[in-house]
Amino acid sequence: MNIKPLLDRVVVKMVEAEETTKSGIILAAAAQEKPQIAEIVAVGPGGVVDGHEEKMVVTVGQKVLLSKYSGTQVKVDGEEYTILRQSDILAVVE
Repeated sequence: MNIKPLLDRVVVKMVEAEETTKSGIILAAAAQEKPQIAEIVAVGPGGVVDGHEEKMVVTVGQKVLLSKYSGTQVKVDGEEYTILRQSDILAVVE
């Protein structure tokens, strides 16, 4: 099943959290922070949102930095995705 977002919505899949620190310490699952970097899976077409034209500036495959508690988590075919507005994306990670 494919997810096709509407208007200014973006579908992302969260990147797995690091399990070890830079110094080599292994973190327990409870100690890991919620990841804020995600990969874009699908992008809506844009359009008129709240009375103004919204152009999509992100593309499928880009890695992005998200607001900590943004979007709605959904599970499709056993995979977890987050659907959010383009305005909830803080930056593109290069």
